Amino acid sequence: MPHVHDAAQTGYSRQAQTYTQGRPTYPQALSTWLHQALMIDGQTRVIDLGAGTGKFTRLLQPLTDRLIAVEPVEAMRQEFAKCVPGIEVLAGTAQALPLPTASAEVVLCAQAFHWFADAQALAEIHRVLTPGGRLGLVWNVRDESVDWVAAITRIIAPYEGDTPRFHTGRWRDAFDGSGFSKPELTCFEHAHIGSVETVIMERFLSVSFIASLPPADKAEVTRQLRELIQTHPALRGVETLAFPYQTQAYLCQRLG
Repeated sequence: MPHVHDAAQTGYSRQAQTYTQGRPTYPQALSTWLHQALMIDGQTRVIDLGAGTGKFTRLLQPLTDRLIAVEPVEAMRQEFAKCVPGIEVLAGTAQALPLPTASAEVVLCAQAFHWFADAQALAEIHRVLTPGGRLGLVWNVRDESVDWVAAITRIIAPYEGDTPRFHTGRWRDAFDGSGFSKPELTCFEHAHIGSVETVIMERFLSVSFIASLPPADKAEVTRQLRELIQTHPALRGVETLAFPYQTQAYLCQRLG
């Protein structure tokens, strides 16, 4: 299997269960987008690429009976099997998909495309899609106009290193117009509602480059997050929190 970035391999192997608990789901309105924009119906062959523990797969399940997942990290596949029984999950990467040519009408990548946004991955996705196929890219993006959300970013950002990230926008560089149309954006408001422990602590300790940190550094991130929770007026003493997100969904049409 081609190389998986160390932050993903190490971090997601360590924190697969925490990832399941702490990551937000997706807005229900996204189901309408999947049906209308990506034209998914009960017989559409769909690949969930970079499926992780299956959070996005569960949104896809009611839409089609022909769904398959691909995930490179073994610990995530094991968690996927627990969370989404009955859906096949294959070991593989975007650069070497273990699937036949023209085997799907739709490929979807949720919280994942920035990890493998290169020409080789797009060529492989192009290969497995039928003519007229669709590529969908989805991310839950933190609303940093909220001050305490921005404070969380300031806590974790120093540890990013060379980890591929959505917010840099570099994932767009892979689209040169040769295999896919330019990504077309639709936005949805969303909130992750749960305990502070879930939507902040479990969420951000499961971030790949945080989960892969040496123990002392991870302990420092934990300390700073807990200090923010204990001192910020919007968080102090709160039991249930609505963490604000914008879900960004991009449609790309297969060309040729």
